[in-house]
Amino acid sequence: MSKRDYYEVLGVQRNASETELKKAFKRLAMKHHPDRNPDDAAAEEKFKEAKAAYEILGDAQKRAAYDQFGHAGVDASMGGGHPDSGANFSDIFGDVFGDIFSGGGGPGSSQQRARRGADLRYNLELNLEDAVRGTTVKIRVPTSVACATCGGSGAKKGSKPEQCTTCGGVGQVRMQQGFFSLQQTCPQCQGVGQTIKKPCGNCHGQGRTQEHKTLSVKVPAGVDNGDRIRLSGEGEAGERSAPSGDLYVQIAVKEHSLFVRDENNLYCEVPISFVTAAVGGSLEVPTLDGRVKLKIPAETQTGKMFKLRGKGVKSVRGGPVGDLLCRVQIETPVNLNSKQKELLKHFDETMNDQGAKKHSPKEHSWLDGVKNFIDDIKL
Repeated sequence: MSKRDYYEVLGVQRNASETELKKAFKRLAMKHHPDRNPDDAAAEEKFKEAKAAYEILGDAQKRAAYDQFGHAGVDASMGGGHPDSGANFSDIFGDVFGDIFSGGGGPGSSQQRARRGADLRYNLELNLEDAVRGTTVKIRVPTSVACATCGGSGAKKGSKPEQCTTCGGVGQVRMQQGFFSLQQTCPQCQGVGQTIKKPCGNCHGQGRTQEHKTLSVKVPAGVDNGDRIRLSGEGEAGERSAPSGDLYVQIAVKEHSLFVRDENNLYCEVPISFVTAAVGGSLEVPTLDGRVKLKIPAETQTGKMFKLRGKGVKSVRGGPVGDLLCRVQIETPVNLNSKQKELLKHFDETMNDQGAKKHSPKEHSWLDGVKNFIDDIKL
Protein backbone atom coordinates (compact mmCIF):
# COMPACT_ATOMS: atom_id res chain seq x y z
CA MET A 1 0.00 0.00 0.00
CA SER A 2 1.25 3.47 -0.85
CA LYS A 3 2.34 5.96 1.77
CA ARG A 4 0.38 8.92 0.44
CA ASP A 5 -0.59 11.70 2.83
CA TYR A 6 -3.66 10.48 4.73
CA TYR A 7 -5.48 13.80 4.36
CA GLU A 8 -4.86 13.64 0.60
CA VAL A 9 -6.20 10.07 0.51
CA LEU A 10 -9.49 11.15 2.11
CA GLY A 11 -9.60 14.44 0.18
CA VAL A 12 -9.97 16.65 3.27
CA GLN A 13 -8.14 19.62 4.77
CA ARG A 14 -5.75 19.08 7.69
CA ASN A 15 -8.17 20.86 10.03
CA ALA A 16 -11.11 18.67 9.01
CA SER A 17 -13.55 17.79 11.80
CA GLU A 18 -14.37 14.26 12.91
CA THR A 19 -17.68 14.45 11.04
CA GLU A 20 -15.97 15.56 7.84
CA LEU A 21 -13.46 12.70 8.11
CA LYS A 22 -16.22 10.16 8.59
CA LYS A 23 -18.22 11.50 5.62
CA ALA A 24 -15.13 11.44 3.39
CA PHE A 25 -14.32 7.85 4.31
CA LYS A 26 -17.94 6.77 3.91
CA ARG A 27 -18.04 8.26 0.41
CA LEU A 28 -14.82 6.53 -0.68
CA ALA A 29 -15.70 3.22 0.95
CA MET A 30 -19.12 3.08 -0.69
CA LYS A 31 -17.47 3.79 -4.04
CA HIS A 32 -14.61 1.30 -3.77
CA HIS A 33 -16.01 -1.37 -1.44
CA PRO A 34 -15.14 -4.89 -2.68
CA ASP A 35 -18.80 -5.97 -2.46
CA ARG A 36 -19.66 -3.30 -5.03
CA ASN A 37 -16.56 -3.93 -7.15
CA PRO A 38 -16.05 -7.70 -7.30
CA ASP A 39 -12.77 -8.86 -8.85
CA ASP A 40 -11.52 -5.25 -9.08
CA ALA A 41 -8.07 -5.21 -7.47
CA ALA A 42 -7.63 -1.47 -8.02
CA ALA A 43 -10.87 -0.65 -6.21
CA GLU A 44 -9.96 -2.97 -3.35
CA GLU A 45 -6.57 -1.25 -3.00
CA LYS A 46 -8.22 2.19 -2.90
CA PHE A 47 -10.64 0.95 -0.26
CA LYS A 48 -7.79 -0.36 1.89
CA GLU A 49 -5.92 2.91 1.49
CA ALA A 50 -8.96 4.92 2.59
CA LYS A 51 -9.55 2.58 5.51
CA ALA A 52 -5.95 2.96 6.68
CA ALA A 53 -6.19 6.74 6.46
CA TYR A 54 -9.44 6.93 8.41
CA GLU A 55 -8.17 4.46 11.00
CA ILE A 56 -5.41 6.95 11.90
CA LEU A 57 -7.18 10.29 11.42
CA GLY A 58 -10.38 9.08 13.07
CA ASP A 59 -8.54 8.46 16.35
CA ALA A 60 -7.58 11.65 18.21
CA GLN A 61 -4.34 10.27 19.69
CA LYS A 62 -3.18 8.64 16.45
CA ARG A 63 -4.07 11.77 14.49
CA ALA A 64 -1.98 13.93 16.85
CA ALA A 65 0.99 11.57 16.42
CA TYR A 66 0.56 11.59 12.62
CA ASP A 67 0.29 15.40 12.48
CA GLN A 68 3.53 15.70 14.45
CA PHE A 69 5.65 12.88 13.01
CA GLY A 70 3.93 11.80 9.77
CA HIS A 71 3.85 8.08 8.93
CA ALA A 72 6.77 7.44 11.31
CA GLY A 73 4.56 8.53 14.20
CA VAL A 74 1.94 5.84 13.59
CA ASP A 75 3.86 3.03 11.87
CA ALA A 76 4.87 0.49 14.51
CA SER A 77 7.36 -1.09 12.10
CA MET A 78 9.34 2.18 12.08
CA GLY A 79 9.45 2.42 15.87
CA GLY A 80 6.77 5.10 16.12
CA GLY A 81 3.09 5.40 16.72
CA HIS A 82 0.84 4.06 19.37
CA PRO A 83 1.02 0.40 20.20
CA ASP A 84 -2.71 0.17 19.49
CA SER A 85 -2.39 0.97 15.77
CA GLY A 86 -3.76 -1.50 13.22
CA ALA A 87 -7.53 -1.80 13.74
CA ASN A 88 -8.99 -4.79 11.95
CA PHE A 89 -11.14 -4.50 8.84
CA SER A 90 -14.53 -5.22 10.41
CA ASP A 91 -13.90 -2.86 13.35
CA ILE A 92 -13.28 0.32 11.38
CA PHE A 93 -15.82 -0.44 8.67
CA GLY A 94 -18.57 -1.38 11.09
CA ASP A 95 -18.04 1.77 13.18
CA VAL A 96 -18.64 4.10 10.25
CA PHE A 97 -21.33 2.28 8.29
CA GLY A 98 -23.23 0.21 10.80
CA ASP A 99 -25.34 -2.08 8.62
CA ILE A 100 -25.43 -0.06 5.36
CA PHE A 101 -24.48 -3.15 3.37
CA SER A 102 -26.20 -5.63 5.66
CA GLY A 103 -29.13 -6.08 3.33
CA GLY A 104 -27.00 -7.30 0.46
CA GLY A 105 -25.74 -10.53 1.95
CA GLY A 106 -27.14 -14.00 2.08
CA PRO A 107 -26.99 -16.95 4.39
CA GLY A 108 -23.21 -17.02 3.99
CA SER A 109 -22.82 -13.53 5.45
CA SER A 110 -24.82 -14.09 8.63
CA GLN A 111 -21.69 -14.50 10.75
CA GLN A 112 -20.56 -10.98 9.79
CA ARG A 113 -23.83 -9.53 11.08
CA ALA A 114 -23.63 -11.27 14.47
CA ARG A 115 -22.58 -8.65 16.99
CA ARG A 116 -18.87 -8.20 17.43
CA GLY A 117 -17.63 -8.55 20.99
CA ALA A 118 -17.26 -5.43 23.12
CA ASP A 119 -13.90 -3.74 23.58
CA LEU A 120 -12.49 -3.93 27.10
CA ARG A 121 -10.21 -1.62 29.06
CA TYR A 122 -7.58 -2.53 31.63
CA ASN A 123 -5.82 0.12 33.74
CA LEU A 124 -2.15 -0.76 34.17
CA GLU A 125 -0.03 1.08 36.73
CA LEU A 126 3.73 1.22 36.08
CA ASN A 127 6.61 2.72 37.98
CA LEU A 128 8.66 5.33 36.15
CA GLU A 129 11.60 3.03 35.51
CA ASP A 130 9.46 0.41 33.73
CA ALA A 131 7.66 3.08 31.71
CA VAL A 132 10.96 4.56 30.53
CA ARG A 133 12.80 1.31 29.83
CA GLY A 134 9.89 -0.87 28.75
CA THR A 135 8.82 -4.13 30.32
CA THR A 136 6.59 -7.18 29.94
CA VAL A 137 3.82 -7.73 32.47
CA LYS A 138 1.16 -10.37 32.95
CA ILE A 139 -2.41 -9.25 33.59
CA ARG A 140 -5.51 -11.22 34.54
CA VAL A 141 -8.74 -9.95 33.08
CA PRO A 142 -12.37 -11.08 33.34
CA THR A 143 -13.94 -11.54 29.94
CA SER A 144 -16.39 -13.58 27.92
CA VAL A 145 -14.86 -16.23 25.66
CA ALA A 146 -16.19 -18.54 22.98
CA CYS A 147 -18.12 -21.39 24.54
CA ALA A 148 -15.96 -24.52 24.60
CA THR A 149 -19.00 -26.82 24.38
CA CYS A 150 -20.50 -25.45 21.17
CA GLY A 151 -17.41 -23.77 19.71
CA GLY A 152 -19.11 -20.40 19.85
CA SER A 153 -22.06 -21.30 17.60
CA GLY A 154 -24.63 -21.21 20.42
CA ALA A 155 -26.22 -24.43 19.15
CA LYS A 156 -26.41 -27.70 21.06
CA LYS A 157 -23.71 -30.22 20.19
CA GLY A 158 -24.82 -32.22 17.15
CA SER A 159 -26.98 -29.39 15.83
CA LYS A 160 -26.30 -26.06 14.17
CA PRO A 161 -27.97 -22.67 13.69
CA GLU A 162 -30.63 -22.62 10.99
CA GLN A 163 -31.46 -19.99 8.43
CA CYS A 164 -34.08 -17.54 9.70
CA THR A 165 -37.40 -18.19 7.97
CA THR A 166 -38.61 -14.62 8.48
CA CYS A 167 -35.83 -12.85 6.58
CA GLY A 168 -34.48 -15.77 4.57
CA GLY A 169 -31.05 -15.42 6.18
CA VAL A 170 -30.57 -11.82 5.08
CA GLY A 171 -31.03 -10.32 8.54
CA GLN A 172 -33.24 -7.54 7.17
CA VAL A 173 -36.93 -7.31 6.34
CA ARG A 174 -38.69 -4.80 4.09
CA MET A 175 -41.87 -2.97 5.00
CA GLN A 176 -44.04 -1.09 2.51
CA GLN A 177 -45.54 2.19 3.73
CA GLY A 178 -47.33 3.98 0.92
CA PHE A 179 -44.79 4.93 -1.73
CA PHE A 180 -41.88 4.14 0.58
CA SER A 181 -40.17 0.82 1.12
CA LEU A 182 -38.36 0.64 4.46
CA GLN A 183 -35.72 -1.86 5.47
CA GLN A 184 -35.18 -2.77 9.11
CA THR A 185 -33.50 -5.41 11.27
CA CYS A 186 -35.31 -8.70 11.32
CA PRO A 187 -37.25 -8.97 14.61
CA GLN A 188 -36.98 -12.77 14.62
CA CYS A 189 -33.18 -13.20 14.42
CA GLN A 190 -32.13 -9.66 15.44
CA GLY A 191 -30.18 -9.22 12.19
CA VAL A 192 -28.07 -12.37 12.55
CA GLY A 193 -29.80 -14.24 9.73
CA GLN A 194 -29.91 -17.45 11.76
CA THR A 195 -31.97 -18.88 14.58
CA ILE A 196 -31.09 -21.57 17.10
CA LYS A 197 -33.76 -24.20 17.63
CA LYS A 198 -31.65 -26.23 20.09
CA PRO A 199 -29.51 -23.89 22.20
CA CYS A 200 -26.33 -25.06 23.89
CA GLY A 201 -26.93 -25.92 27.54
CA ASN A 202 -23.62 -24.43 28.65
CA CYS A 203 -23.96 -20.94 27.16
CA HIS A 204 -27.76 -20.95 26.65
CA GLY A 205 -27.43 -20.05 22.98
CA GLN A 206 -25.16 -17.03 23.49
CA GLY A 207 -22.05 -18.76 22.13
CA ARG A 208 -19.87 -17.39 24.94
CA THR A 209 -19.18 -17.89 28.63
CA GLN A 210 -17.58 -15.81 31.39
CA GLU A 211 -14.00 -16.61 32.36
CA HIS A 212 -10.72 -15.04 33.51
CA LYS A 213 -7.64 -15.17 31.35
CA THR A 214 -4.00 -14.22 31.85
CA LEU A 215 -2.32 -12.18 29.13
CA SER A 216 1.26 -11.09 28.58
CA VAL A 217 1.52 -7.39 27.73
CA LYS A 218 4.69 -6.03 26.14
CA VAL A 219 5.06 -2.41 27.20
CA PRO A 220 7.34 -0.46 24.81
CA ALA A 221 10.00 1.87 26.21
CA GLY A 222 8.99 5.50 26.66
CA VAL A 223 5.26 5.17 27.35
CA ASP A 224 3.62 7.87 29.45
CA ASN A 225 0.35 8.61 31.23
CA GLY A 226 -2.61 8.24 28.89
CA ASP A 227 -0.89 5.99 26.35
CA ARG A 228 -2.68 2.77 25.57
CA ILE A 229 -1.73 -0.59 24.15
CA ARG A 230 -4.17 -2.47 21.97
CA LEU A 231 -4.40 -6.26 22.17
CA SER A 232 -6.41 -7.19 19.10
CA GLY A 233 -9.05 -9.86 19.59
CA GLU A 234 -8.47 -10.10 23.37
CA GLY A 235 -11.70 -8.33 24.30
CA GLU A 236 -15.12 -9.82 24.81
CA ALA A 237 -16.05 -12.72 22.55
CA GLY A 238 -18.60 -11.97 19.84
CA GLU A 239 -22.03 -13.52 19.66
CA ARG A 240 -22.31 -16.84 17.83
CA SER A 241 -18.70 -16.97 16.56
CA ALA A 242 -18.62 -13.27 15.58
CA PRO A 243 -15.21 -11.54 15.93
CA SER A 244 -14.00 -10.73 19.43
CA GLY A 245 -13.49 -7.17 20.58
CA ASP A 246 -10.14 -5.68 21.52
CA LEU A 247 -8.52 -5.09 24.89
CA TYR A 248 -7.07 -1.62 25.51
CA VAL A 249 -4.43 -1.45 28.23
CA GLN A 250 -4.43 2.11 29.61
CA ILE A 251 -1.10 3.24 31.04
CA ALA A 252 -0.86 5.15 34.33
CA VAL A 253 2.63 5.98 35.66
CA LYS A 254 3.00 6.16 39.45
CA GLU A 255 4.54 9.17 41.16
CA HIS A 256 8.29 8.81 41.68
CA SER A 257 10.08 9.65 44.91
CA LEU A 258 12.83 11.61 43.10
CA PHE A 259 11.80 12.48 39.55
CA VAL A 260 8.93 14.27 37.86
CA ARG A 261 8.44 13.64 34.14
CA ASP A 262 7.39 16.39 31.74
CA GLU A 263 7.20 14.96 28.22
CA ASN A 264 10.77 13.75 27.52
CA ASN A 265 12.46 15.65 30.38
CA LEU A 266 12.92 14.63 33.99
CA TYR A 267 13.10 17.06 36.92
CA CYS A 268 14.46 16.57 40.41
CA GLU A 269 15.15 18.71 43.49
CA VAL A 270 18.73 18.58 44.82
CA PRO A 271 19.35 19.92 48.37
CA ILE A 272 22.82 21.45 49.01
CA SER A 273 24.41 23.04 52.06
CA PHE A 274 24.88 26.81 52.11
CA VAL A 275 28.65 26.24 52.39
CA THR A 276 28.67 24.27 49.11
CA ALA A 277 26.49 26.94 47.53
CA ALA A 278 28.87 29.68 48.69
CA VAL A 279 32.30 28.20 47.92
CA GLY A 280 31.35 25.59 45.31
CA GLY A 281 31.88 21.86 45.21
CA SER A 282 30.52 18.70 43.61
CA LEU A 283 28.00 16.07 44.59
CA GLU A 284 26.49 12.91 43.18
CA VAL A 285 22.98 13.08 41.77
CA PRO A 286 20.78 10.13 40.70
CA THR A 287 19.70 9.39 37.15
CA LEU A 288 17.73 6.45 35.76
CA ASP A 289 21.07 5.02 34.57
CA GLY A 290 22.97 5.46 37.84
CA ARG A 291 24.75 8.26 39.70
CA VAL A 292 26.63 11.10 38.03
CA LYS A 293 28.67 13.97 39.46
CA LEU A 294 27.22 17.47 39.36
CA LYS A 295 29.62 20.40 39.73
CA ILE A 296 28.27 23.29 41.80
CA PRO A 297 30.00 26.60 41.06
CA ALA A 298 30.70 29.11 43.85
CA GLU A 299 27.99 31.63 44.73
CA THR A 300 25.17 29.37 43.47
CA GLN A 301 21.73 30.68 44.45
CA THR A 302 18.78 28.56 45.50
CA GLY A 303 16.53 27.58 42.59
CA LYS A 304 19.42 27.42 40.11
CA MET A 305 18.70 24.83 37.40
CA PHE A 306 21.42 22.49 36.08
CA LYS A 307 20.85 20.46 32.92
CA LEU A 308 22.26 16.97 32.33
CA ARG A 309 21.79 16.35 28.62
CA GLY A 310 20.51 13.00 27.42
CA LYS A 311 19.63 11.77 30.92
CA GLY A 312 15.88 12.06 30.41
CA VAL A 313 13.41 9.88 28.47
CA LYS A 314 13.17 8.69 24.87
CA SER A 315 9.52 8.90 23.87
CA VAL A 316 7.69 5.88 22.46
CA ARG A 317 6.95 8.08 19.43
CA GLY A 318 10.64 8.58 18.72
CA GLY A 319 12.65 11.78 18.68
CA PRO A 320 15.68 12.78 20.76
CA VAL A 321 16.24 11.70 24.35
CA GLY A 322 15.19 14.33 26.89
CA ASP A 323 17.31 15.89 29.63
CA LEU A 324 17.51 15.68 33.42
CA LEU A 325 17.06 19.11 35.02
CA CYS A 326 18.28 19.43 38.61
CA ARG A 327 17.02 22.37 40.65
CA VAL A 328 19.20 23.08 43.70
CA GLN A 329 17.66 24.05 47.01
CA ILE A 330 19.95 25.54 49.67
CA GLU A 331 19.24 23.88 53.00
CA THR A 332 19.46 25.89 56.22
CA PRO A 333 21.35 23.93 58.88
CA VAL A 334 19.32 22.69 61.86
CA ASN A 335 20.09 21.36 65.35
CA LEU A 336 23.12 23.65 65.80
CA ASN A 337 25.07 23.52 69.03
CA SER A 338 26.19 26.67 70.87
CA LYS A 339 29.66 26.67 69.34
CA GLN A 340 28.27 26.44 65.82
CA LYS A 341 25.85 29.26 66.52
CA GLU A 342 28.70 31.45 67.81
CA LEU A 343 30.74 30.74 64.71
CA LEU A 344 27.82 31.75 62.50
CA LYS A 345 27.31 34.96 64.45
CA HIS A 346 31.00 35.75 64.09
CA PHE A 347 30.77 35.00 60.39
CA ASP A 348 27.81 37.37 60.09
CA GLU A 349 29.76 40.12 61.89
CA THR A 350 32.66 39.79 59.47
CA MET A 351 30.16 40.06 56.59
CA ASN A 352 28.80 43.30 58.05
CA ASP A 353 32.29 44.67 58.66
CA GLN A 354 33.08 44.28 54.96
CA GLY A 355 29.76 45.76 53.89
CA ALA A 356 26.83 43.36 53.90
CA LYS A 357 25.45 44.81 50.69
CA LYS A 358 28.51 43.51 48.87
CA HIS A 359 27.83 39.92 49.91
CA SER A 360 24.01 39.91 49.79
CA PRO A 361 23.05 42.18 46.86
CA LYS A 362 19.61 40.62 46.33
CA GLU A 363 18.64 40.98 49.99
CA HIS A 364 19.61 44.65 50.13
CA SER A 365 18.05 45.40 46.77
CA TRP A 366 14.79 43.91 48.06
CA LEU A 367 15.03 45.91 51.30
CA ASP A 368 15.62 49.11 49.32
CA GLY A 369 12.51 48.33 47.27
CA VAL A 370 10.45 47.81 50.42
CA LYS A 371 11.71 51.11 51.87
CA ASN A 372 10.84 53.02 48.69
CA PHE A 373 7.38 51.42 48.62
CA ILE A 374 6.66 52.47 52.21
CA ASP A 375 7.99 56.00 51.58
CA ASP A 376 5.64 56.33 48.57
CA ILE A 377 2.69 55.31 50.74
CA LYS A 378 3.58 57.97 53.36
CA LEU A 379 3.61 60.63 50.66
